[in-house]
Amino acid sequence: MTSTTSKVAISLGDRSYDIHIGAGLLAQPETWAGLPKAQAAMIVTNDTIAPLYEAQLRAALAPHYKQVHTVVLPDGEAHKDWQTLNLIFHALLSKGCDRKTVLFALGGGVVGDMTGFAAASYMRGVPFVQVPTTLLSQVDSSVGGKTAINHPLGKNMIGAFYQPVRVVCDLDTLKTLPERELSAGLAEVIKYGPIADMDFLGWIEANIGALMAREPQALAHAVQRSCEIKAWVVGQDERESGLRAILNFGHTFGHAIEAGLGFGVWLHGEAVGCGMVMAAELSQRLGKVDAAFVARLKALIERAGLPVRGPVLNAADNALDYIEHMRLDKKAVGGDIQFVVIDPPGQACTQGAPDAVVREVIDACCR
Repeated sequence: MTSTTSKVAISLGDRSYDIHIGAGLLAQPETWAGLPKAQAAMIVTNDTIAPLYEAQLRAALAPHYKQVHTVVLPDGEAHKDWQTLNLIFHALLSKGCDRKTVLFALGGGVVGDMTGFAAASYMRGVPFVQVPTTLLSQVDSSVGGKTAINHPLGKNMIGAFYQPVRVVCDLDTLKTLPERELSAGLAEVIKYGPIADMDFLGWIEANIGALMAREPQALAHAVQRSCEIKAWVVGQDERESGLRAILNFGHTFGHAIEAGLGFGVWLHGEAVGCGMVMAAELSQRLGKVDAAFVARLKALIERAGLPVRGPVLNAADNALDYIEHMRLDKKAVGGDIQFVVIDPPGQACTQGAPDAVVREVIDACCR
């Protein structure tokens, strides 16, 4: 266990909260001090994470709650749906949980998104705590209050903005993360450089080997800086009316990949990594960045173990398939797709693009 724990504040008035970042946080009593008082807590986790960390979290919560319940969901993006969400509601109702019950999301982005949506909905809102156990969820999905489930036609299309009361990023949980999941998380780390901090992008390039090797200091810095940038964005635009949309760099193309292949075939971070290459290519074709920037970003994404060529969703007209999926994206306005483009490196904006240019990008970037 390292001796340092850092905190990043999300400033949202009466909905403000802290992100706790450090090693060994699950076992530290102070991690769980000051949370809302209640008779019961409900740990929501999945069948991969439960055997690893559920007992440890249960033991940590036992001094604070008279009853600590657990519901174990099936693992994976393919289960981020109404049926699985209902397992949480059924567990809460069958245990007689009241509106003070605190939910604890123990797992990756799918568990966090579903627990948050359940917390927003159950008895019209109960408190919840994010305990992310993947790199992707620690640097992105656990922070900022976006909660949702998927629909067969689109990712995260049914949900709510609902902030947690605390986020606990125990870096020790990353030790059990599969290599593929680690790479997927690095996609969301890399994202923050082009949209907000080119110095951070340079640091990632210099430390990608250390990050892939899970060196604790490198991971701690990557998680903290990512959370700082996201906190800065969310503090200004909680409900994505403007600035917050830049956090979706690579996601418009990436969500099309996920929905087009079927949820869970590619991991979210894999789709986002590839989507960033496509978004950078679009940025170049729109005259925002040069070819050297695109090549630089593509090389880093590849070094992180992520795909840089998009899959063919439809051999007859691949570009049309992508475009039809992207028209269902939440950022689309009146059927017009809004893309996050880099303009210039270190800054981003959202804008439309001619279908002909988007087709060129898809054709150039897909195998």
